[in-house]
Amino acid sequence: MIISERIFMLMEEKGVSQLEMATRTGIAQSTISDWKRKKTNPSADKIMSICDVLDVSPFEVLQDTIPSKGAGEVDFLIASEGTAEYDVLKKMEKLNKKTKEELKTYVKNLKNKK
Repeated sequence: MIISERIFMLMEEKGVSQLEMATRTGIAQSTISDWKRKKTNPSADKIMSICDVLDVSPFEVLQDTIPSKGAGEVDFLIASEGTAEYDVLKKMEKLNKKTKEELKTYVKNLKNKK
């Protein structure tokens, strides 16, 4: 999937029209239309304003556009400030090494618990 296809899929999921996207990002509606019609992608400088309108991270826009074959495992996570995941990660980064290892073991045991 190319980036513009992912953007249009997210726009549909979020109920954002091309006109609304154009108005809220300042990108010409004809440019947005071209992405769909010509199967082209927005320039990198437009991605953040698109993400703001769609209330998604750049990773969410790009995630289905990365070929899976040979790409390997994702070695990072994105957690938005204000979420439970973010709070846990912020607290975890302050732990000492021993306590982090204990936490990893605890989480592993929780995962294996059925």
